[in-house]
Parts: sequence; structure tokens; C-alpha cells
Amino acid sequence: MQYFENILQTIGNTPLVRLNEITKEVSATVLAKIETTNPGNSVKDRMALRMVEDAEKQGLIQPGGTFIECTSGNTGMGIALASVVKGYKCIFTTSDKQSKEKIDILKALGAQVIVCPTAVAPDDPRSYYSVAEKLSKEIENSCWLNQYDNLSNRAAHYASTGPEIWEQTQGKITHFVVGVGTGGTISGVAKYLKEQNPNIKIWGIDTYGSVFKKYHETGEFDEKEIYPYITEGIGEDIIPKNVDFSLIDHFEKVTDKDAAIYTRDLARKEGIFVGNSAGAAVGGILQLKDQLSKDDVLVVLFHDHGSRYVGKMFNDDWMRAQNFL
Repeated sequence: MQYFENILQTIGNTPLVRLNEITKEVSATVLAKIETTNPGNSVKDRMALRMVEDAEKQGLIQPGGTFIECTSGNTGMGIALASVVKGYKCIFTTSDKQSKEKIDILKALGAQVIVCPTAVAPDDPRSYYSVAEKLSKEIENSCWLNQYDNLSNRAAHYASTGPEIWEQTQGKITHFVVGVGTGGTISGVAKYLKEQNPNIKIWGIDTYGSVFKKYHETGEFDEKEIYPYITEGIGEDIIPKNVDFSLIDHFEKVTDKDAAIYTRDLARKEGIFVGNSAGAAVGGILQLKDQLSKDDVLVVLFHDHGSRYVGKMFNDDWMRAQNFL
């Protein structure tokens, strides 16, 4: 009989799928790493499990304890899955711009969810970072995993995502493209790939309202760059410790509108039903297509599943309300 002992053993080994229609203007071979086949339907399952297991090894939590995390939804999903299997409780803080579907999914797994305002500074006591930190100090036998600065995040992708991509492309990859939020995926994958071939280009996808691109190019943390944006899961108003800027060759900003439209196009033109950051990544590739040749092999990582955006990017009324249609 072929079976897994529990759902956590199904994390990883996600497929690589060629994009055909949406990238027909791009001369390179464009391959999508489809992370929706993970049990929590996102790439974040990889690092969530690693953070939980490393916390256990370090004695940061005892049996029956509570994991606390600030999340846009997907990391919380991964932590919740691990907690169900391992017998922990979960409390998640999230921002009010996240889709209702994400919040409902977290609750479905037994987690408590606290919604915090988006339009406040990270150090504001109402921010989802601050609320998570406060709860971790108040609740006995609890552990705030802090995906932004917890380097187990980066280590998970160095150990699994990077090697998978290298093996699946037989070492022929020339470019890796991914939306950047905590920075764990891009930095962990980049470290592994550049160790195999230092000529591989690493492109990070950023959004308008985020500090990454300017910080990468100038070293300046410019608060004037920060303003509310719609695209979920990428961009930041802080500099997470997981982002290794030395490994990233270029940041490309993509508008909220383009991210939303290309997310819909992926479903309609490729049959790939994925989330908002995937649309942003496709937009970035199309903006950079003149830097690619027919001999290049580009791998783009698609973070999460489209079911989390049914009330947003896949809803015509919502799209019209944002003036995206």
C-alpha cells in the first residue's frame, strides 16, 4: 500500500509546468513552479513546517502550546496544518486588506484570527506585527514564529525548493522569478541556485507602495515609498531579515491593476488557477522580456491558489470597483 503517515509528508515535490499562451511574446522557455499542490495550497507550507519543527527542537514551545503568527493567510495555513497534526493551538493576526476566504480557511482549521488595520506603521501597537508580539508575551507556553525575521523560513527553501528546481530543469535554469514578501523563498532558492551556477539571474517582483526596489538599488529605506496597495502577499513596509539583497539581481515593480489582470489571464489562458502574486510575477516577466533570449530557461514560482481570491481578483464587481475592468 502506498500512503503517507500524515498530511505534512505531502509537502514539496511540486510540478514544473510550461507557460504557453500568456508568455507567447517572451522568447525564453518559461516554466511555472506550481506550489498549489502543497496540502495548504501554497509555497508557505514548506517554511511553516520548518519553523514549527525548529521551534520544537529549540525548546521554544512545549506540548499543547500556542503558535502565534502575523500572516497574510498562507503562512498561517501552513502553521495551522502542522499544529493540527502535532497538537498545538494557533492564534493569527492578519491585516484588513486580506481576502475573507483566507480568514475563513484559517478558522476552518481551528485557528483564532485577529484582524488588524493595514494603514498603520509597523511599530504602531495596532499593527499585525505588534499585536502578535504582544500576545506572545501575554500567553503562557506560546511561541511567535515571526516569519519575517525567522531564518528557518529561508532555510526551508534552500533545503527543498531550490534543489527541486535545479533537478527539474536538469541545471538548465538561467533565471528565477518570484514575488518577494518575507524574502524567504527568493533568498533560500537563490542561495542554492547560485551555489550551483553563479550566473543564474534572480529577479524579485515588488509592488508600488513597497520599499524593496529602492532599498535594493540605493540602500535607502524611504518611508515616502510606503503607501497602501492591493496586491496581497508581496512587498513590505519593513526590511525582513530573511531578505538577502546580495543574492537578488533585480527588483521589478508591477502595478496592482496588472497583477490582478494577469492573475485572471493565467486562469483563462493557461488553465492555471493561482493567486494574486502569480499575476504580478507574470507582469514582471513581460516587462523584462527584452532581457531574455530563446536559449534562456526562466522558472517563475506561483505562490498560492486562486480559491483565496474568488471574492477579489476573480470577481467582476470587485474588479470594477477598483477600476481594473
